[in-house]
Amino acid sequence: MDLSAFHFLRPWFLLGAALAVALWAAGRAQRAGAGLGSGIAPALLRYLLVHTAGSRGPRPLDLLAVMLALGSVAAAGPAWQRDEPGFLDNVAPLVVAVDLSATMDTADVPPSRLEAAKQTMRDLAARRAGSKTGLIAYAGSSHLVLPPTDDRDLLDLFIQALSTDLIDRDGRDVPGVIDLAAQVLAAERAGGTLLLMTDGAPAPDAVRERAQAASQLQILVMAVGRTAQQGGIDEAALRGLAQAAGAPLGSLTGTPDDLDWVTLHAQKHFNAVQDDRGGAAHWKDAGYWLSWPLALLALLALRRGWRVPWQACLLAAVFAATSPPVHAATLADAFLTPDQQGRLAFEQGRFGEAAGHFKDPYWKGRAAYAAGDYATALTAFSQQTTPDAYFYLGNTQVRLHRYDAALAAYDRALALKPGWQPAVVNRGIVTRLIAAMSQEQQDGQSEPPDQRVADKSAKSGQMTTVQVPQAASEDVWLRTLNLSPARFLRGKFAAQDAGSQQ
Repeated sequence: MDLSAFHFLRPWFLLGAALAVALWAAGRAQRAGAGLGSGIAPALLRYLLVHTAGSRGPRPLDLLAVMLALGSVAAAGPAWQRDEPGFLDNVAPLVVAVDLSATMDTADVPPSRLEAAKQTMRDLAARRAGSKTGLIAYAGSSHLVLPPTDDRDLLDLFIQALSTDLIDRDGRDVPGVIDLAAQVLAAERAGGTLLLMTDGAPAPDAVRERAQAASQLQILVMAVGRTAQQGGIDEAALRGLAQAAGAPLGSLTGTPDDLDWVTLHAQKHFNAVQDDRGGAAHWKDAGYWLSWPLALLALLALRRGWRVPWQACLLAAVFAATSPPVHAATLADAFLTPDQQGRLAFEQGRFGEAAGHFKDPYWKGRAAYAAGDYATALTAFSQQTTPDAYFYLGNTQVRLHRYDAALAAYDRALALKPGWQPAVVNRGIVTRLIAAMSQEQQDGQSEPPDQRVADKSAKSGQMTTVQVPQAASEDVWLRTLNLSPARFLRGKFAAQDAGSQQ
């Protein structure tokens, strides 16, 4: 127990303890003066009083005062430990930057350095289930592959596509990675972390300058490869990189220790930044532990000869009459609200059940979206006017193949939150998707007819052209995109490099 952090969440309830002390003192004074007006000497009075059963020991008023004081302390909410639930808004956002230099194909870490790093990223996403993880690829230039997302399937799709031939430029653009990560994480809650997975390092001067500019960004460096003594990575260069970035330096071991190292550093930095910014801290309310001694005291109050004043009975009757009706239900309904039950099911991956519990329309939509119930998600997100709701409304419209409606939703999100990177990236993807489908449709229309049929009933020498209907290009294009995300990334990176050169 950290006594330095001990405090009360609702200190005004401690006024009840002061009332209990006053009540107990008044009762003591009344008992002390009970025989003063009788004319009997106090030394003889105690021999003349008749002690009935239940009159010995503590009086009802004493027990009432103790229960009132203890209940006031419980209601005040004593707390000394943080409550850090593993839920979406309470975990640190993370961006993983993967080095795609040619040396990452080295097989000193089987099957290769890059494949080992990709497996670590998958394990990290599984460990941080429900939290947001982004992906950056870099070599001589840096590129955003995926903004922070909690969609593990989508993240795994692009992790599989990473290879050392995606970026033509040679080098290691770590300064660009830092700038890109700082820009992406600026749209998230403060306290984001950048994890560099690399086997080499650039000149430290530019890295130091960019790292100092991104003051809210924590940088972690994980070396991928064998040590220099084994003919592997340059440890001195990586130590220089970590020192220039002000970052802890770790080594990829392929064990759960790697995941612990990343998650603990990320969460610690997130908590520290939230405290510095005056963010709302979550504390565990320990007051409920006092319900056990309160129940024991209430049990001791059931003694023969003790009577409850009629005023207390009247107060209890009024309270019962004004209380909401109680319905027989499950144990969870008795102790958890529907939103709390939905949150518990969401954390455990039971998204369909979570959608049935949630009353909050945003989280109902999130759970339905994760469960693949896009109709319910569309209804839930359409009821809200927040940037996050419009963003997921656009994602839902994409899943339903309503791309124009998705663009409109992303535009609304960006109007409320200009420059929001996830909405910008998703809108760009949908725009390129629509353009690709339009181009494919035009190419299909320009192809020669598949069959020519002579109309003998018409004039001689005239032919009628009959075109066989083409298959819907949308599904074909989507399947091609899903099967070749590497080609998609290669084209995207090449276009970005060409634009930066111009």
